[in-house]
Amino acid sequence: MKMFKLIFNFYINASIHVAFGVYAFLRITELYYDLPNNQILNYFVFFGTITGYNFVKYAGVAKLHHRSLTKDLKIIQIFSLFAFLALCYFAYQVPRETLFLTIPFCLLTVLYAVPFLSGFEKSLRQISYLKIVVVALVWAAFTVLIPFVDADKEINTNIVLMLLQRFLIVVILILPFDIRDVQFDAISLQTIPKKIGVKKTKKLGLILLIIALLLEYFISDLSKVKTPFMLFFFITILFLMRAKTVQSKYYSSFWVELLPVLWWLLLLGFDNF
Repeated sequence: MKMFKLIFNFYINASIHVAFGVYAFLRITELYYDLPNNQILNYFVFFGTITGYNFVKYAGVAKLHHRSLTKDLKIIQIFSLFAFLALCYFAYQVPRETLFLTIPFCLLTVLYAVPFLSGFEKSLRQISYLKIVVVALVWAAFTVLIPFVDADKEINTNIVLMLLQRFLIVVILILPFDIRDVQFDAISLQTIPKKIGVKKTKKLGLILLIIALLLEYFISDLSKVKTPFMLFFFITILFLMRAKTVQSKYYSSFWVELLPVLWWLLLLGFDNF
């Protein structure tokens, strides 16, 4: 049991779980528009997510405590190195045009963690409300825009609507994390729950979910994708409304981040029905 807990904590802390969430969003886009299952791009995004998230989460910690890193953090660093090497391997096989498109979003990820503002003391992460916008924008770009460019498909109004919907959904999925972190975030970090309160944050999330639902009816008229989305919609509402500042350890970091995977599995089930 202890070994299982260690492996599970590593799975969460090493950003493997969040990478599966991004991967699931990418596969959802492929299913919606019958794009080919591009394994090279999918693995590129998967390992890029692990590399990017671990850089954001642990770069500052490693810099401050590089001589006294805990065993767990050292293992995550080694794992992140192998993930980066895998990223490079798949990046070499991704078309040049696609790679060029990823550059601004990769740069946003770096600037999210590296201080470059106010005398090199602030990163994008410390700017009020920008944190949630940057994360949602990067996720939406990598899971909607980039696969279409890679497949050499035309970016039309329908795709723009899905890009907007994906952005809103990621914002909604971040809200339970921000609600949890209210008690930990610095006073200067004005997240949405700290600014407007937990109750209003949940109301905002519900409004955004309803907008995402309305967009769904413009994006597709197929019942095999609408029904899974409706199930995802109601499950997401449940998790959003039950989010608290004091949550169980894995409420947001596992269950909320599992929702994109659940949506993808529902889509697969209805697609094969």
